[in-house]
Amino acid sequence: MNAFPRPVLAALFDAVELNDVVDPVVRLPQPLPLACDAAQMQRCFALCLQFWEEGADRTELLALTRTLLRTGDLSADARRRYKLIRARYKQLRFALVLYTAQHKVPPLLRAKVAVLGHLQDAFKLERRRAVTGYAMVLRALLSWPAWRAVRREIAGVKIDDAEGFERFRKSEIARLRRWLAEPEITAHRFHAMRKIVSRQVSFYDTLRSLEPDERYLGMSRYLSAINGLMGSQHDDLVDEAFAGRRDYHRDGVALSDDVRARLQALVAAYPAEEPLPRTRLRKAQAPRVRPS
Repeated sequence: MNAFPRPVLAALFDAVELNDVVDPVVRLPQPLPLACDAAQMQRCFALCLQFWEEGADRTELLALTRTLLRTGDLSADARRRYKLIRARYKQLRFALVLYTAQHKVPPLLRAKVAVLGHLQDAFKLERRRAVTGYAMVLRALLSWPAWRAVRREIAGVKIDDAEGFERFRKSEIARLRRWLAEPEITAHRFHAMRKIVSRQVSFYDTLRSLEPDERYLGMSRYLSAINGLMGSQHDDLVDEAFAGRRDYHRDGVALSDDVRARLQALVAAYPAEEPLPRTRLRKAQAPRVRPS
């Protein structure tokens, strides 16, 4: 039985709609609202799961995929429906990386989310052959056996404890800190940096939907501004890679001054990563999460 009422789902939907909107004047809350206990983690994951279950409609996505196979493109309304379904998949992917003990996305779901992104890039950039190829893969991933396998993957995950979640977030910020020290990065590394920011946006979007708080809203809006700025630049990088003007994995990319300044402020305010112990105790009675 799904636990969250309509207003909570609507709040998350509204937050996701704004997760790449750039606010030019937003500032980081001081101090950063970093605390998150096990009960909050459970509720965050459960909300993201329900958000996906109620909006990632397999039949509708199959219909959109068939249209892409037939015509190579979607109408403006269909593009928006595709984008919203993909957003729900992404929110679940973020939740799996953030809250589960392995901090990884199960392989079939990871493949589906990746194909959804590649297919969207292809039809936005009018690359008909790429559209056909990715749409065929997505159609296969939407078959009943693959759909059931994805749900079994999700049912088998275990939620991390609060200590592990904190350590994971610190390690993510530490990666940003190291990469910011490099004068230039590749487009692939740029995308990896943006994914870390996107996961943080997802966390605060979910938390503020469950527990309205100005500090959570402030973190969400600050991170969303970075996400939006990096997203616009990444769209250009993908376009150049498709056109053969850039090697996505080799050619250097410079961060804009605005993005670099915002990221530097974030990592400066974040506590430093603590060294991991040489051995890590297995988590006792880590709860399983099953789709309803």
